Amino acid sequence: MASLMKVSVLTLCIRSVNPFLINNFAARGMNGKFSKVYSNKNVNAEVSNLEDSFHLDTNLIYETKSSSLENYKAEYERSIEDPSKYWYEKALEYLDWFIKPTSSLKGSLLKGDVTYFANGKLNICYNAVDRHPSDKLALIYESDEPDFTKKYTFGELLIGVSQIANTLVEEGVKEGDVVTLYMPMNPYLVMTMLACARIGAIHSVVFGGFSAEALASRIVSSSSKFVVTGKVGRRGGKALKVWDIVQDALHKLTNKDLVEKVFLYEELSAHSSEQNEVNIDSVYQDLIVEMSEENLSKQRPYCPPVVMDAESPLFILFTSGSTGAPKGLLHTTGGYALYAAMTTHRTFGIKEDDIFACVADCGWITGHSYVTYGPLLNGITTTIFESTPVYPNAGRYWDMVQRHKINIFYTSPTAVRLLMKYGEDIPRKYDLSSLRVLGSVGEPINPEAWNWYYKVVGREQCSVVDTYWQTETGGHIMTPQANITPLKPGSCTFPFYGIEPILLDPQTGQPIEGTSVHGVLAFKTPWPGMARTCFKNHDRYLSVYLQPYKGYYFTGDSAYRDQDGYYWITGRVDDVLNVSGHRIGTADVEGALVNHISVAQAAAVGCEYCLIYFMSITHILFYK
Repeated sequence: MASLMKVSVLTLCIRSVNPFLINNFAARGMNGKFSKVYSNKNVNAEVSNLEDSFHLDTNLIYETKSSSLENYKAEYERSIEDPSKYWYEKALEYLDWFIKPTSSLKGSLLKGDVTYFANGKLNICYNAVDRHPSDKLALIYESDEPDFTKKYTFGELLIGVSQIANTLVEEGVKEGDVVTLYMPMNPYLVMTMLACARIGAIHSVVFGGFSAEALASRIVSSSSKFVVTGKVGRRGGKALKVWDIVQDALHKLTNKDLVEKVFLYEELSAHSSEQNEVNIDSVYQDLIVEMSEENLSKQRPYCPPVVMDAESPLFILFTSGSTGAPKGLLHTTGGYALYAAMTTHRTFGIKEDDIFACVADCGWITGHSYVTYGPLLNGITTTIFESTPVYPNAGRYWDMVQRHKINIFYTSPTAVRLLMKYGEDIPRKYDLSSLRVLGSVGEPINPEAWNWYYKVVGREQCSVVDTYWQTETGGHIMTPQANITPLKPGSCTFPFYGIEPILLDPQTGQPIEGTSVHGVLAFKTPWPGMARTCFKNHDRYLSVYLQPYKGYYFTGDSAYRDQDGYYWITGRVDDVLNVSGHRIGTADVEGALVNHISVAQAAAVGCEYCLIYFMSITHILFYK
């Protein structure tokens, strides 16, 4: 007999497989283990059978009203035939150069010495700020509280960035120095990123949810002498004691003399007057530079942009460490600027007066490429979102879209599945007619969530661009293009320009030709936005990305190419459950779980001889 208990959100960690999961895998038996198949000495990989276990309809296509698909195909072919020429042309089209490059691509994936536009000179901050009309809206700050917003024109942004940049220079920050940013998600974070780029410093943004230990390790790994932070942040109605975490991280540094200056911002919110008093340990008093509005206003409102080589470092971004110890991936100026600008422009089909809202945090690559650099390089308005999808209620996203008349909205499948749990009535209460494009990022989106996003949020009038990319790639590498690509729910469709995907046999490394096939996903040719190295550890960069399959960039993911040539990402290749001859990846397990009406979201993690999965659910059945 079963009794039913309702809960709002419950997280389960189960070290076995329940009957529901067995049923979704057709009762194949779960006596297997997560296998490691040694394809060569550099990589352990196995791919899963997407068509067996993920229950995807590869025949369902949402056609577009545009006839531009043939134009995409023609341009794509040109980009593959001569990528060096193609990217050189695009570099001159999308970016302003102080000195135009005389070369394009040099080096190769085989040797790991890729460069783009190496003798060209530019400044990414100049391209993102200075060259746009000063009276045009650049930033919308949507704070944790929906009734507190701030807006900045490009002219106001230039002044703010310049005053921060001049403060950094005054306190000893020089070209090539690494500046660690551990900050709340507010305009000061974006402005400080741009200020670092303006003076040639390398910014290293650390996600504000990371612990003091994680922050300390990243400061040490990047040899960062400068830290920028805030006194207090706010998320979901709660005050976050950011300075306390930073102070704890400073205590944990083995080299107590490493950090020379700590730049400390006041809170920028409706609660700022309440929260800006913090306790500073006497040992750090001499390190503190107060970044109050009063102090910043004393700085000159213009800072000349430093002329940077296209291959000069722009930023370090540490991976989360889900596939090992965090790697400090280094992106360079010119190639990254071009790729961020062009993927934003083409993937989302942006227009001159678009309001763009990517709700990611700048602690992740999505916040770098599609909150900060991509939109601003294109001269459109970007939105900085500080809160959560459900604060103060589950209509927060849609209320924001309605108030700001947002045209392009970009979020994660996790957020979409969370909001699905609250039903269709909430988004239907809001005027979402301004929306033209909906984006998905961070993981493959399951078809159920895709359809809810398309039908309930987009009212079947918006393109849904399911973007596939990584911290390492700098921008989209497989993605639909808004109102151009016919869409299949759950598929990232086709490669971006200049990206040449290939499926490899995980054991032999040989190419897998044809359609309706699955294999290890790799790429044949380098592209401008790719990370160039791991900071101070190039051997690790080579061993992780370029040596597993010589001559290719190894994504670490498996993929399926269907009968129409569409690509479907099926999960990490080193996390596969071998069950009675059937290979099941973590994405397959997650897909099966979220198919159940009571499961809002799920995550699967593999370990030897067991399966651990996490679910957020609304109903639990207790059996007696």
